Amino acid sequence: MSNIIIKQLSDVEIDNVGILNWPIWTCEVSEFPWQYDVEESCLILEGEVYVAAGSETLKIKAGDFVIFPKGLACVWQVTKPIRKHYQFGG
Repeated sequence: MSNIIIKQLSDVEIDNVGILNWPIWTCEVSEFPWQYDVEESCLILEGEVYVAAGSETLKIKAGDFVIFPKGLACVWQVTKPIRKHYQFGG
């Protein structure tokens, strides 16, 4: 199990955490391996990606708030261009 957390946040939760002040990262349609050296939290603003970790593949899409755990090794398959707010560290 990958321990990736996907949830929906309310506008109030997004505002309370200050997510809209986090940096923005974008990525076009592509596939690449990724390793998380630190925990990452992100809010997907646009797009869709399948993240494969071990035997598990998760679909992540616009509106999802995602926490990727430190040490996770995975493969990102971006199927629709991604735009996200992100923050490293817990």
